Amino acid sequence: MLSIKLARVGRKNDPFFRLIVLDKKKDTYGAFLENVGTYNPKTKELKINKESIQEWLSKGAQPTKSVHNILISQGVIEGKKVGVSRISKKRKTKLDEKAGKKEETKEAPAEAKKDEAAPTETEPAKDAPVEAPKETEKKEETQKEEAKPTEEAK
Repeated sequence: MLSIKLARVGRKNDPFFRLIVLDKKKDTYGAFLENVGTYNPKTKELKINKESIQEWLSKGAQPTKSVHNILISQGVIEGKKVGVSRISKKRKTKLDEKAGKKEETKEAPAEAKKDEAAPTETEPAKDAPVEAPKETEKKEETQKEEAKPTEEAK
């Protein structure tokens, strides 16, 4: 499958790119089928051959995400721009996990405020019975009594 990619040809700390057409699996430093444009990110200078790009797209060439966004901004193709991220998948999942934790901490105070409005254990509700502590004392006494005979049996 053919692809339209950016191939870096600039020297160190001075990026410069070619828009090239080549097989999707081939290296951008190797041989390519056609050079269809250039892009200098420092000066934002962009030169593209629209007719040639239209021809390759009609033959089934797929632009990369960055090239897709460039072609949309130049009016060669129509559509919405695609999100391009240089974050690796592992790093992205870690960032998503951290964002999820931050959202949970932001939501927790709101829930605490809701709980403050509800009656607490020290302040029983008007409808709730107050006899709950007596039942727990009775359960503890029965558990102690049941435990003693088993120890004596041994």
